[in-house]
Amino acid sequence: MQFLNPNMLWGLLALAIPLLVHLFNFRKTKRVYFSNVTLLKQVDTKVSSARKLKHFLLLLSRMLFITALVIAFAQPVKKALSFSDTPKGINGIYLDNSQSMQNMRDGKRLLDLAIIKIDELLTLLNRSSNLQLTTNDFDGADQWVSGASALKDRLTTVRYSETERELQQVYKRERSIAQKHNPSGGNHFFWFSDFQKSTVGDLSLLNVDGLDRLHLIPVAGKLTQNVFVDTLWLDVPFVREMQNNVMTVRVFNSGNQAVEKLPLKLYLDDIQISTSSVDLEPNAYGTASFNFTVSARGIHKGRISFDDEPITFDNNYYFVLDASPSLRVLHLYGQRSPQNYVSKIFSNDSLFHYRSYSLDNYNPGEILNADLVVLEGITAIEGETKSTLTAYLQQGGHVALIPGNQVSQVSLQNFLADYGLRNLQVDAHVPKVEGQIELNAPERQSPFFADVFEKGGAPRLMSLPKVYPKMNWEGVGEKILNLKSGKSFLTRTRAANGQLYLFAAPLLKEYGNFAEHALFVPTFIRMAYLSGKTERLAYNFSEGFVRLNLPEVPKNAVYKLRNKELEMIPTQSLRGNILTLTLPKSSDLQENQSMGAGIYELEINGKVEKSIALNHSRTESKMDYYSADELKNIFKDHPQIMVYDDVDDSDFIEDFRSAGLDKAYWKYFIVLALFFLLAEILIYRFMP
Repeated sequence: MQFLNPNMLWGLLALAIPLLVHLFNFRKTKRVYFSNVTLLKQVDTKVSSARKLKHFLLLLSRMLFITALVIAFAQPVKKALSFSDTPKGINGIYLDNSQSMQNMRDGKRLLDLAIIKIDELLTLLNRSSNLQLTTNDFDGADQWVSGASALKDRLTTVRYSETERELQQVYKRERSIAQKHNPSGGNHFFWFSDFQKSTVGDLSLLNVDGLDRLHLIPVAGKLTQNVFVDTLWLDVPFVREMQNNVMTVRVFNSGNQAVEKLPLKLYLDDIQISTSSVDLEPNAYGTASFNFTVSARGIHKGRISFDDEPITFDNNYYFVLDASPSLRVLHLYGQRSPQNYVSKIFSNDSLFHYRSYSLDNYNPGEILNADLVVLEGITAIEGETKSTLTAYLQQGGHVALIPGNQVSQVSLQNFLADYGLRNLQVDAHVPKVEGQIELNAPERQSPFFADVFEKGGAPRLMSLPKVYPKMNWEGVGEKILNLKSGKSFLTRTRAANGQLYLFAAPLLKEYGNFAEHALFVPTFIRMAYLSGKTERLAYNFSEGFVRLNLPEVPKNAVYKLRNKELEMIPTQSLRGNILTLTLPKSSDLQENQSMGAGIYELEINGKVEKSIALNHSRTESKMDYYSADELKNIFKDHPQIMVYDDVDDSDFIEDFRSAGLDKAYWKYFIVLALFFLLAEILIYRFMP
């Protein structure tokens, strides 16, 4: 037995008052004269004995009345042996505020139902000062213990989070917080969640300390039917203006009922431009394709939209298209082919911003701002050109190196050795036709040649080019085109953070006909396409951050994210030309702010640099939950884990009490005090 208000026990000193009253009778006596007192003495003896008994019973009832009343005000409770008392552990409460908690039940959202029950629990624990709240945001401000009143205030600020957490992560965090306050253990953790199967992780990995007690309270919705967009992609790397483009959308039906002919709408810049439909089997994927045309270059904000009631938070999937982005190709030559093959590929296509300079007269700074650098007719790589190319590859650039008819083996080997290419050999002989070697047909499955050849078969080439190899090398890298001799003609090597393409022969006619063959154009076009720093069509909040390529970043730049409802400065870091934005948690936003799915603008000094599409996590859209029976079966061998049937049970709080929470006895002592008061009245009234 313990007391919530032990200071009230000082009131037991009041027991001295009736004791003193009974020990010292302050009532004045009155003398009466009688002529014969013999009979009176006998009567007085009998009355005095009865009076002493009455006085003793009155004293006892009064003292018991005062004792019961004082104990009632001291609020006696019976502490369960396993309950987290203040000196022992904490009472941690986890509130799942993920997007799936928007599901409805009896006209109320699951998050609201959970908050109501947590409020009732905090009322039960209103005297505790060792309470701690955890949400999916893992907010740093929630690392401290506090009282019930503070947690009730915190509950009013909880909003839906775009972050999903596995239960193992939740326990590790709560356990870590508990150990900071008292490492001895003995904690109680109350988890209010819908226990969504797609987000809680592998429950078999949840290992709870034997001194802790984990209470699982399911807040499950009754709706399991939901359709959402899983992903989308373009059939070609870039969208071209005034041309037919195809977008494919993959949709998932997480319900147990089939969906037929679900209408899908494609919007660009808030204008519906195409429609499609999809049939979906239960718990299955389906795809739909959209044909569309854009009339202008630049950024276009899009979304895939459909109607799927009653769960609607994922009925729109947002994306951003960059139509005909400009790919910057820098052509530097030492010995340019007379036919200027490279220029013919890139100079007449609006997709490419092409510039060409002699290696004897160019600005090295232009290399750093290019997407693809083509080095043609190279004799040596030294000095400022070498250092600039090294920095360019470090920041993720792409370089295509084509040798000239005169090559410095030492200079080129020194440059290539840093990227794992070794044993460079240079043929100093005059090229002869009989020395030319035919190329092998390119591998159709090669990622480099994706979407180049017709689908459904191997590439049909009437003839293959022949070349006289000027160079031969060994080392790491992907062989893109090979000679029938087994040597490499074109390889792609990971060079620092970039890509290095190395050709074995010049583009001069005396070294073969590759530059005039049908393979030449798609090979260089693919190099240019793969060098483009194209942004992703869409991101989702569960990734936690967004990485963007910004070619020209002002010094000490501070970027803002904004849409129609929100403007904020996210945590950001810049490394080279790569800007990393950390997506804010819901707890980082102000009271009237909400960061939901949609299109966000990246601004600096009022100028829009990029548009970013953010969507809800796909795992949040899968409406499949663990039932209470399933959870009980999973944790049947874990006595420290208690699973409750449902958050909406009428005896929910009573279940907590029966599980080992405090039992208050002050009401019983109030009844006892009234009983002793009534006993005093009866003794005084009816006892002679």
